[in-house]
Amino acid sequence: MTDVPETRYIRSGDLRLAIQVCDGPGPDVLLIAIGQVPIDLMWDDPLLARGLRHLAAHTRLITCDLRGWGSSEQISLPLPAVQAWMDDIKAVLDAVGSDRAALVANSVLVPPALLFAATHPDRVSSLALVNGFARYEQADGYPFGMPTETLDTGIDWYCDTLGTGPTTELMCPSRAADPLFRLWAMRSERLSFGPGGETRAITNLFMRSDVRGVLANVAAPCLVLHRTDDQFVRREHAVYLKEHLPDAELVDFPGADHLWSSGDVEGIFSTIAAFVTGAKGATGAGDRVLATIVFTDIVDSTERVGALGDREWRLALERYEDLAARHVEGFRGRVVKSTGDGTLAMFDGPARAIECACALRDAASGIGLPIRAGVHTGEVELMGDDIGGIAVHIGARVAALAERDEVLVSASVPPLVAGSGIRFEDRGTHRLKGVPEPWALLAVLA
Repeated sequence: MTDVPETRYIRSGDLRLAIQVCDGPGPDVLLIAIGQVPIDLMWDDPLLARGLRHLAAHTRLITCDLRGWGSSEQISLPLPAVQAWMDDIKAVLDAVGSDRAALVANSVLVPPALLFAATHPDRVSSLALVNGFARYEQADGYPFGMPTETLDTGIDWYCDTLGTGPTTELMCPSRAADPLFRLWAMRSERLSFGPGGETRAITNLFMRSDVRGVLANVAAPCLVLHRTDDQFVRREHAVYLKEHLPDAELVDFPGADHLWSSGDVEGIFSTIAAFVTGAKGATGAGDRVLATIVFTDIVDSTERVGALGDREWRLALERYEDLAARHVEGFRGRVVKSTGDGTLAMFDGPARAIECACALRDAASGIGLPIRAGVHTGEVELMGDDIGGIAVHIGARVAALAERDEVLVSASVPPLVAGSGIRFEDRGTHRLKGVPEPWALLAVLA
């Protein structure tokens, strides 16, 4: 029998994250604990503990609470973008020395797991996604999502009743009448969330996140598990994941329980164990990754060369390139190359890419070199130190349409920075030269 692992803390930036490691015999598996159950309390429930022990018997099981939840450090308003939780996943893997792991996620933790897998394909061997979704809110082409007004009411109800019992009846109906389980579930919610306003903000952020645009970039094999009568996440969400992930299989389980701490827990974890220990690796995953591209271009550069002369222009350009390099590095990006009168950079987080573009725009204006910038998120091909692919082409075209001192983004970007406080203004739909489909473009507001 696996002993209850010790909880310890690691760093993700300035925050401390709670993790546990069970040193089993198999491949690395990172189980991202659901917010309602902190890792310190998971092992106190006999049924959930049996499922965890089964998984730990076949793998090196790593568990963690991400920022703002459970035993990890709480966060303040305003919230970061979803990419911050993706950063936490990388920090945990780095801290435990895991080069590659299977990710296991339940419910609202499925979107950041998918985003991480698309952005860091070399770090993810497979994914097991339980009762999850790519988007929860209703939208055009996504009719089975929850209508906006209903979602608003539902979030208020959920946050107002956490730790008092009603959420247990919704999430774990098969065990809600068990008084010991009910006490454990309520205590878990209270210790994980508390009554603070951050809980409402975090819930709102995750319930309105949208990672549909990254599903095609998830190279790792995926196991989509769904309970057929789940009242919180309809089965259509699971079918959507199955149909839009390149390599996915859907396994239905009977019952209405949403959380993996209820229902056929051993069946769920046995299926996950069989999948993650036998799943094939992603072929060629390291050659193509999801990234956010930033193109910058110095406005009226030809006229400036004529006005300054070759020598002064070269000095001005060197000042700009040094400025760009420092800003990109500061926002955890990588300068791919100079484009002659601008820069191509790539980032693993779209919010950081936008923040960098805005900061660089302001700094460049301060030295008398106004720029325009284009931002796009998509799959890029890694070619040594360079990158290629249609995403790079789209990024360049978006930048070319930006006005002086404007940061313009494609429609692929806003869904990935929902809740970050970044605001956009519609700039219409445009045909981009050499790109088959038209793209909606938006300007970043100050």
